[in-house]
Amino acid sequence: MKRRRRASNLGAIDQINMTPLIDLTFLLLIVFMITMPLVEYSMPVETPQMNASPMPEKNSKIVVLQKDGRISIDKSVMSTAEMINFLGNLKVSAPNTVILLKADGACSYNKVIDLMKDIKGCGFENISLVTSKED
Repeated sequence: MKRRRRASNLGAIDQINMTPLIDLTFLLLIVFMITMPLVEYSMPVETPQMNASPMPEKNSKIVVLQKDGRISIDKSVMSTAEMINFLGNLKVSAPNTVILLKADGACSYNKVIDLMKDIKGCGFENISLVTSKED
């Protein structure tokens, strides 16, 4: 007896159905459009505490900005002009120095950014912010 091949009723599928893929894409787009503004603006920010890598001990200088706006380097209080002069001399003598900026949490953001601008104006590109360890 000869075996016969049965012809299949299914034809070759030569098109991909894009409707479910487009539906999923629009659903994800809507979800992200709704949730991203909520995530961005609803979190309280307390920057002085953060878990980060340990501070480098070698080849670094700590610039401290106190609550009342006083600036100190190596525990000596100085004005902004004196700090710029000191850091300019430091850049000439040790160009690979890392500047660690330690600002009081009560300082305004503008004060910290202005101090960073002054440090960057002295030629230092590697400025790190120092934070306290989280509980």
